[in-house]
Amino acid sequence: MTQVTREPRIRNGIDVDTLYGTLDAIKAQPELGTFQFRATNTWMGGAHNRSTIKEFYGAGQTDQSRASAWELDAGEPPILLGINQGPNPAEYLLHALAACLTTSLVYVAAARGVQLDEVESTLEGDMDVRGALGVSNDVPNRFQAIRVTFRIKSDAPAEKLAEVVARAQSRSAVFDTVSSPVPVAVDFVKVASASDRELREAAPERPSPTTPSPSPGIGSGFAVGADPARTGR
Repeated sequence: MTQVTREPRIRNGIDVDTLYGTLDAIKAQPELGTFQFRATNTWMGGAHNRSTIKEFYGAGQTDQSRASAWELDAGEPPILLGINQGPNPAEYLLHALAACLTTSLVYVAAARGVQLDEVESTLEGDMDVRGALGVSNDVPNRFQAIRVTFRIKSDAPAEKLAEVVARAQSRSAVFDTVSSPVPVAVDFVKVASASDRELREAAPERPSPTTPSPSPGIGSGFAVGADPARTGR
């Protein structure tokens, strides 16, 4: 009996069968839908900093598919005290929004049988920087408005494309993050500086206090650091 091998259905550069297979797998095992994306950032000096992105957690494991990390440099223009060492963070936010909306649009179109020939988008974000600069407490420290305009080349009717864009917007994680309040926790850890180390080295040594003998307790009878389960006691 001759086995027939079916060619993968590729639409807009997306393997449609793999798309539906991924959706079915997550429906069957909802825990596979839990992801954690990660980035580390290092200050390079002045307004210049650099983010490194590589691994993320998803589908029950840490993803190791990326051979190397991406490095994204951010800076500010001279009018905002930088020297143009990269797009500024607000511009990166516009990029993230555009990228997420576009990816969602392509996936939705592939799933709905809509062939796309070209997709371009233009984004504009209005911001009064007095809030960010601390000049005025009456000005919100964020974009006041963002506009996204898509230019789509396709044989599909305009009504169908409008449906695809609306669906993509409703499924864009970045659009939802930008347009809805999301809790953000910011913390810090103090790292010892050279001056801290010099102060410790210059400080006179203090005599060690006399340590009293430990009283018997729950851990009595076991070696320090031993695991009772492993010692068999």
